[in-house]
Amino acid sequence: MLIVDSLREAFRLLLAIDREILEIAWLSLRVSGTATAVSVLLGMPAGVFLALARFPGKALIIGLVNTGMGLPPVVVGLTVSLFFWRAGPLGFLGIMYTPAVMVLAQVLIALPIVAGLSLAAIQQLSPGLRLQALSLGASRLQAVLLLVREAKLPMLAAI
Repeated sequence: MLIVDSLREAFRLLLAIDREILEIAWLSLRVSGTATAVSVLLGMPAGVFLALARFPGKALIIGLVNTGMGLPPVVVGLTVSLFFWRAGPLGFLGIMYTPAVMVLAQVLIALPIVAGLSLAAIQQLSPGLRLQALSLGASRLQAVLLLVREAKLPMLAAI
């Protein structure tokens, strides 16, 4: 009966439109929305860059992205906590329990996922598509935008 009573109380609080509950829900939406936006703004271009560019260490960075995709959220949370606790290397900032640190933790969880899925979305396209766009007179930017547009559904899954 304890679970039923808890659920009943939770619904009562939600339906009563309690100011404190609404503030908590709004904070949660702000933190999650901000973390998602930051992850998309950083992760999608990073994934596209990793898919299209050739440079030394590319395989290592892709390996790190894939590793980040598999990190348990608890490990990320504990690592962020260790850095921002009073005795941690960034403890002097005094921002341990602030929305900024919550956003940072969520970005560290989501960024590798967005980058990895964006990378996979671009890699699954035909390699000749980019070359064809370039040979038809598209600029490099136009060719990249074409690839992103062609991979829009898998890229949308990254969000």
